[in-house]
Amino acid sequence: MTINPSFNPSTTPQDLGKLRRKQYIALVQKRVRLGSGSSLALMQSRTWAYPVADLNRIIRETAFVVVGGVATRLYMPERMTLDIDILVSSQDAPGLYRELNQASGKKIGLLTIGGSSWQLADGTVLDVIESSEAWVTQAVQNPNLDPTGLPIIALPYLVLMKLQASRAQDIADLSRMLGGAGEELLGQVRTVVKTYMDDAAEDLESLIMLGKLEYQVPE
Repeated sequence: MTINPSFNPSTTPQDLGKLRRKQYIALVQKRVRLGSGSSLALMQSRTWAYPVADLNRIIRETAFVVVGGVATRLYMPERMTLDIDILVSSQDAPGLYRELNQASGKKIGLLTIGGSSWQLADGTVLDVIESSEAWVTQAVQNPNLDPTGLPIIALPYLVLMKLQASRAQDIADLSRMLGGAGEELLGQVRTVVKTYMDDAAEDLESLIMLGKLEYQVPE
């Protein structure tokens, strides 16, 4: 299924993301089956096989959280990703950039969503997402830690970010992460989405349902 190319040119990125999300969910709902083709043990596994740069050694003073593909490995089976994405409050971004410069980081471009892309001294590509949205401070100040000590964005806020982006990979990640989450954590996700993105609440429930089906084992 593809997006109608004749959409109104005045369509906002938010509207386009919502359209993509609904089309993807509708497509998956037509073909959904119990299970994922992988063992339940694999679906429930949480590994850190792919090493990433030690950002805590580089960024010592500025609060940040890891988002994107590296963050998902705390909430679903690990998948390989070629770069690291972090989120920082817009007001704290200048301080973070000073730290990257001091660590011999090199700015290599700008992000269309706000922020910039950097190459670290070890060759790692680091995408710094800047945001002044109301929830960002709360997200940055209340991370989860992975086994290496990296501050990982909490699931409710990661879900919020992926709902806002609504690319195909984001939607796939959402259903898998939500499917593996317990009811208490899902309650926290629902609260954050209702607070900051209420028009996505119905889609969230659909993604939870699809994710739960993926974790069920066919008889």
